[in-house]
Amino acid sequence: MPEILTASQMREHEQTEIARGAVTGLELMERAGESVVTAIFSRWSDPGPAQAVVLCGPGNNGGDGYVIARLLAARRWGIACYAYGDPARLLPDAKANHDRWAQIGDVLPWDDAAIEGRIDDMESGLVIDALFGTGLTRQMPEDTAKTWRGIYPRRFSNPSVPRPHFIAVDIPSGISSDSGRNLGGAFPADLTVSFHRAKCGHYLDPSDGPDRPGGGASMRGALVVADIGLPQDAIPAAARLIDRPSNFLMKRTGHKFSHGHALVLSGGAGKGGAARMAARAALRIGAGLVTLACPPKALAENAAHLDAIMLSALPDAYSLRGMLGDERLNALCLGPGLGMSRAQEMVPAALWGKRATVLDADALSAFSDDPSLLFGQLHEACVLTPHPGEFKRLFPDLTEKLSGDDPTYSKLDATREAAARAGCTVLLKGADTAIAAPDGRVALHSATQDRAAPWLATAGAGDVLAGLIAGLLARGFQPFDAATTAAWLHVEAARSFGPGLIAEDLPEELPKVLRDLMARDADRD
Repeated sequence: MPEILTASQMREHEQTEIARGAVTGLELMERAGESVVTAIFSRWSDPGPAQAVVLCGPGNNGGDGYVIARLLAARRWGIACYAYGDPARLLPDAKANHDRWAQIGDVLPWDDAAIEGRIDDMESGLVIDALFGTGLTRQMPEDTAKTWRGIYPRRFSNPSVPRPHFIAVDIPSGISSDSGRNLGGAFPADLTVSFHRAKCGHYLDPSDGPDRPGGGASMRGALVVADIGLPQDAIPAAARLIDRPSNFLMKRTGHKFSHGHALVLSGGAGKGGAARMAARAALRIGAGLVTLACPPKALAENAAHLDAIMLSALPDAYSLRGMLGDERLNALCLGPGLGMSRAQEMVPAALWGKRATVLDADALSAFSDDPSLLFGQLHEACVLTPHPGEFKRLFPDLTEKLSGDDPTYSKLDATREAAARAGCTVLLKGADTAIAAPDGRVALHSATQDRAAPWLATAGAGDVLAGLIAGLLARGFQPFDAATTAAWLHVEAARSFGPGLIAEDLPEELPKVLRDLMARDADRD
């Protein structure tokens, strides 16, 4: 899984190399500008001399912009270069590149009306956003936000209107590179070119709800991460981006008990559908056996739906403790359709058994009045899979921090804190799914841009995800690995099936996804 960095992690990595004399800031800035120009013309062929508007900010992102202006001018492009802020106050490297540009072209003062008018007149060419990049940690300044608001409706809302390509240097200005939060007035890009590593804000998209502006993942357009010559050493505290499943996904040889026995608990009569979907997902992902345990009155209903999944009556928590005397039952899934009162009874008995356990839906909400009752019973082999509403009920203070004044505090931070508090793996669902282990590891699966699967917003999809995790736990996956692998497979199955998906389709699509993975691995070999 590749690293994704915060702004401070990236700065520290750069400054370490500069301090030891391996590279200078000017060299990094030149390489960054060259990388942007290379990425632009790799994506769109150079039409020959054309027009570009380059918007340069008051920091090093603006310095990158001056390099880009100079390199485009060398290709005989006409450049309108606007400076935001006082160039005399630029940092030394940015000031040096400002001065280099000023020797060959004009540096125009910021004028939102002039910029809007110039871009409105463009039917092609480029607009380079080198205003704030990863450095912005406060609301977008009103004078720049006003510029974006003036341009956006005319240039993006009507796809039939010819317009220039919009390029973001590092990240669209107005997006927090740590949290992906829109800081007001952020402008969407057709292409974002970042350096060394992608940033967390490229993949986080805290924009749920019709009244909230798009976040980083939805605003960045295509993303290119350019190598600017920094060492590729791993950064231990960095988050990871889930880009493919574990190499151990394919089953080894052996009999059914070699691959574990998952137990999925069901609710009462008429409430068993969610648990049946979870159980089927656990079986499809490779658990050797799966048993659905339901109240006696629901036996007939479930028997009418189940074949390969075994069925057992489970009247009460005492009976569950008895079942757990069979050590071959090595993974549990509780929550989907379980019901609040049954969850309050069954969860303590399940956790008493110290098995690998997935707690989802009702198994989480049943403890919302006093989450400490749940946290006191959890162990490291557990995986909690809340959606944002359930997360808020368990971790209200962390949810408040997510919507608070600090735009650098991200979903990754909240999930990491939640995992430390709970003492187990936490998977916080969403188009950007964050997964954290209690030891501080954190990963992100971003179902955005080319991995978007909006049809996953359907009843029962989360129940299937819980079943996938339980099945992988039964097979012996560690909780963090089971959660990250299941998150990737869940979206991959949805993308494979396509529009029209309902939750029942997800387990049935898994064989095709697994065959495709096997074929890809064979091609690599």
